[in-house]
Amino acid sequence: MTTLTERIFGRERTELKIVFALVTLTLAAILIYPLACVLFESVKDDAGAWTLANYTAILSGGRFWRALANSFTVSGISAAIAAVLAFGCAYGLHFTRLSPWAKKCFQIVILLPLFLPSITYGFAVIYSFGRLGLVSQLFGTLPFSIYGFWGLLIADVIYTLPPAFLILSNAFHYIDRNTITVSRLMGDSPWRTFYISALRPVVGAICSAFILSFFLSFTDFGIPVSIAGKYDVIATELYATMMGAVPDFGKGAVIAMAMLVPSIASVALLKYAERFNFRYNRINFRPPVVNRMRDAFFALYYAVIALVLLSVFAVMFVVPFVEQWPYKPVFTLTVITRILTDSSVWVVYGNSVGVAFASALAGTVLCYAAAIVNARSRLNGWCRTTMDSFAMLTNTVPGMVLGIGFLFAMSGTPLANTFAILVLANIVHFFTSPYLMAASALSKMNAGWETTGALMGDTWLKTVMRVVVPNSAATLWQMFQFIFVSSMVTISAVVFLAGARTMLLTTKIKELQYFEKFEEIFVLSLLIFFTNVAAKLICDFLAERARKNPEGGLLSILTRRGSRNRQSSYVSLGA
Repeated sequence: MTTLTERIFGRERTELKIVFALVTLTLAAILIYPLACVLFESVKDDAGAWTLANYTAILSGGRFWRALANSFTVSGISAAIAAVLAFGCAYGLHFTRLSPWAKKCFQIVILLPLFLPSITYGFAVIYSFGRLGLVSQLFGTLPFSIYGFWGLLIADVIYTLPPAFLILSNAFHYIDRNTITVSRLMGDSPWRTFYISALRPVVGAICSAFILSFFLSFTDFGIPVSIAGKYDVIATELYATMMGAVPDFGKGAVIAMAMLVPSIASVALLKYAERFNFRYNRINFRPPVVNRMRDAFFALYYAVIALVLLSVFAVMFVVPFVEQWPYKPVFTLTVITRILTDSSVWVVYGNSVGVAFASALAGTVLCYAAAIVNARSRLNGWCRTTMDSFAMLTNTVPGMVLGIGFLFAMSGTPLANTFAILVLANIVHFFTSPYLMAASALSKMNAGWETTGALMGDTWLKTVMRVVVPNSAATLWQMFQFIFVSSMVTISAVVFLAGARTMLLTTKIKELQYFEKFEEIFVLSLLIFFTNVAAKLICDFLAERARKNPEGGLLSILTRRGSRNRQSSYVSLGA
């Protein structure tokens, strides 16, 4: 029996080692190598000799420090505002008795910005709050210029509010409501009860929401390039250095390395913030007590936030359907017909959808394979640690730094100026979240399925394909959806890699900005939005279908592959 066990698990370890080697080599080639190229480029001069002259030139200049200070300022303030607003949104979702349909509608509205590229936010804010904007014409102009700090602040809050809300909403879901009852029985004041039952348990999540919002604002390129104006930030400084009239790759590499420092610090702070999270032995989901004043306040709170978000993005649905905004606001289909009948638009749209689909397909496979090594293997601990380390590293690298790394690493190779390089950049850029989703799902599944399959004579790979994959189909669809949507809206990494032949919708929007063709920009943004919504609806439907019948896929595969007795033995042994 010992010999049989050793043979079974030895074969499994061999197959897992192959998977581990393939994943490690792939991530090393598309993550470690490009980052190393950025580092080496920062310490070389034009002749290829080692030098620190690039660092000296950048760090001794006032422009870099001014841009860095501006980035810290606007990112810090916008992150604080987003975290506070998100806390109120998540609290009202879980601690009020508003009707479920009202809560669902608000969740849809607050998550709408996730389906649009960040570069669109800036243009939407300009067309909404600018001197001739939609909101300004209805309610009056703002007392400050929309270009620069204030425009960045508004757009960054809108950009970071949805992810901050998701973090806090998830945290509130795991709060034990019995603490409210206990606090009231102890005679605590309403504010004391609020602190004990709602604020203190999510302090860690609030910190995480702030840090994530800061990281997203600090590293984003789309919003600053559209609305920053003369207010220099680190992202626009990097782009100007790399893609300006006289590109300086050495100094650009130095700025890219500087962007890594706050990013790494943000991830370290996220890990530190986890120690403040509460963990309950049991969670009680009893509904909150009736309080009409509280519910009315949050209904108004939701209405104001929803109104602001919808007023910002409503302009996208108005400008393409009027003759000339804002001078001739007469309804017409001429503008949108002219744009959509342009064949070049559909070529770029096809490029974006194709790259997003390929990125989602290949990225899901890679993330799933890495998660299997972590969650369902008997390999040495350092193998699982390696997968987690890759996930942490990809989470710390800004998209712009990754794009520059690919530019340096792939220049002069057959991959340069191809769709393949865009797909590889997306895969590594969005590796972390799908990997964590898969690792969490796989770790919760029956640990005996692989052993059962081995005892019945199946290889490890066959067991994974027959049993593990069908039972994690819902998670796989969620992973695919995340990477597809993220690939459709990203610009930070691909802006350095997409060329005239490989143009994507987001980089096309960046190009149209120079010609001030805002009608085309909003039409392309709508194409991205509706494509992402359709992808979400399809993936959600397939995921829900797989979730409702988790064994259906497994049993149907077993029916085609083996006898009825073998099926029942497989399921009973693995149960």
